[in-house]
Amino acid sequence: WELRLVTFFPSELFQEDDDDSCSDYGSRDKSGTILGRIVPDGNVLFPDTFQTNHLLFYERFKAYQDYILADCKASEVKEFTAEYLEKVLEPSGWQAIWRTNVFEVLVEVVDVEYSTLKAVVRLSEPFLCDSHVSTFTLECMQELLELKKHQLPVQELWVVFDESGEFDQTALAIEHVRFFYQHIWRSWDEEDEDDFDYFVRCVEPRLRLHYDILEDRVPSGLIADYHNLLSQCEVLYRKFVNLRSGISSSDSDSEAENVSMVEGLKLYDEIEHLKQKLKLIENPLLRYVFGYQKHTGLQAKGSRPMGTKITHVVSSTIMASLLESLLREKLCPETCDEELEIQFHSDPLTAVSACYEGDTVIICPGHYVVDGMFCIADSIELEGYGLPDDVVIEKRGKGDNFVDCTGANIRLSSLKLVQHDAVEGILSVHHGKTTLENCVLQCETTGVTVRTSAELLMKNSDLYGAKGAGVEIYPGSTCTLLDNGIHHCKEGILIKDFLDEHYDSPKITMVNNVIHNNEGYGVVLVKPTVSSDVKDISVITSSLFSDLGNTQTIQSNGEKENVEDLGHPELHECAMDELELHERAEISEQTEGNCEIANELVATSVKKSQMHKKRLSELGITEADDNIMSQEMFVSIVGNQFKRNGKGSFGTFLF
Repeated sequence: WELRLVTFFPSELFQEDDDDSCSDYGSRDKSGTILGRIVPDGNVLFPDTFQTNHLLFYERFKAYQDYILADCKASEVKEFTAEYLEKVLEPSGWQAIWRTNVFEVLVEVVDVEYSTLKAVVRLSEPFLCDSHVSTFTLECMQELLELKKHQLPVQELWVVFDESGEFDQTALAIEHVRFFYQHIWRSWDEEDEDDFDYFVRCVEPRLRLHYDILEDRVPSGLIADYHNLLSQCEVLYRKFVNLRSGISSSDSDSEAENVSMVEGLKLYDEIEHLKQKLKLIENPLLRYVFGYQKHTGLQAKGSRPMGTKITHVVSSTIMASLLESLLREKLCPETCDEELEIQFHSDPLTAVSACYEGDTVIICPGHYVVDGMFCIADSIELEGYGLPDDVVIEKRGKGDNFVDCTGANIRLSSLKLVQHDAVEGILSVHHGKTTLENCVLQCETTGVTVRTSAELLMKNSDLYGAKGAGVEIYPGSTCTLLDNGIHHCKEGILIKDFLDEHYDSPKITMVNNVIHNNEGYGVVLVKPTVSSDVKDISVITSSLFSDLGNTQTIQSNGEKENVEDLGHPELHECAMDELELHERAEISEQTEGNCEIANELVATSVKKSQMHKKRLSELGITEADDNIMSQEMFVSIVGNQFKRNGKGSFGTFLF
């Protein structure tokens, strides 16, 4: 990559000659071109063009950072780009293909208007034009150019290939401008804050996102969400600009203008909300921390018409001894009164796809390699026949998820899942309840994700290798973790921000887990920076646990809440343990995180309740239904061990 960068951006290219002007920048000393060529495939015999759309991330990064934008502000982008073009673009004497959505035509550049980023052109001889319609004759094209004053945006030009190398930098410069206005620039960028470096704030994250998408590092659902948000924001921004121009051109103070101003403010708020969502996706760290709400379209089959339930047996080969063991232990137990219908499969994916509500899949010992994704929308059970290390399901090939669960009651047991080349986590619970028992999860990206309104019960399982969090807990979900090992991940457990008024607090139970050897924290809570009008967490926590001899209350806007209503009885035990720990000189590293996590989660939940009450108060609601106000989190954090985590047992991510 560095060799290519040196080739594309030689240092002498950006140094002025002693007896030449800064506009005479080129590659005339080159013995030949360094760029490839693209052969056109249309009906018209167009000449070949330079191939410039294959540039690597760092080639574009270096060009924008060092040579084009540097430390410019958003309002200076066009000016800096014009200066760059003036240094490297040949002012005349080259041909290009002018491309639009309707036609392509060969033109010759006779001059460049750098300040407007436009080239002055004329039609080449002989006249070459390829169009989806037959109306673009020579006369029509000449008339069209006259209407445009023979000036075309440089990004609409594809430079004709030349072996001499004389026009390499011209082709590359136009490619950088074209890419920038297609993939980086947003029509609203100039209106954003202009006090910050535009490259750092906008160009770099958007450029990284573009290449992450190209290299299959972003889930397909998130890509669709991003493009949808972009389209929405573009439409609203055009409405806003039209409305603003209508108001500014009117001198009257009429009622209609006042209505337009209110509508404009509403549009502005909607645009800002969409822009914040776009920034979350563009920022690699925030993209991982916040994730996205994926909506699976898979529909449950329900029960079979006759109400029968089938047991599916998966095995690459069936030996007599294996069949005998299955019949004795699984298929014909002594308590079974009904005839059991059995189907045999050689592939776990095929077996799951054949399931209806209430079916069971028994997977015999073996190493199964699958290329697809398990989408489980019905209440079924997947059970490994043997120890987890004997029943291995390995995912090969690129894709989003490994296992997607949306059924009301799904159970997976005694399985080892191995993930490769993934974009999303190894298992996602979108709806319903999923139970994971006695399983081994060898992860690639994130581990297990519990989405809003979903429920996970994970016990006696081992999870490791996630490049993100081992377990991600979304607002409004229920997550119970019992006797698990979560280790060698980026973070052990990540609890998403739940302070937003649209979210309910999650219900979290963690008992006797061993969370160790993770790169970051054992448990991380994501939350916004504390606002000045909400009590600090430390104050809330101290008021919760300052006097355990009496029933504690929290004062919030003149109302009192009993601490016993805030969660679970274990909180009182946890608080007592915390006081005892402070009285002792030594604190056990393995268990000290339990109380810290519980206290932080409860305090954040109390803050959520305070914020909710404040919003109701601002709306003039002084009394609220108890069910509405009881937003507190159910928390039980007991007996967990935290060992050798890089940043400690517990931390918070503030945004």
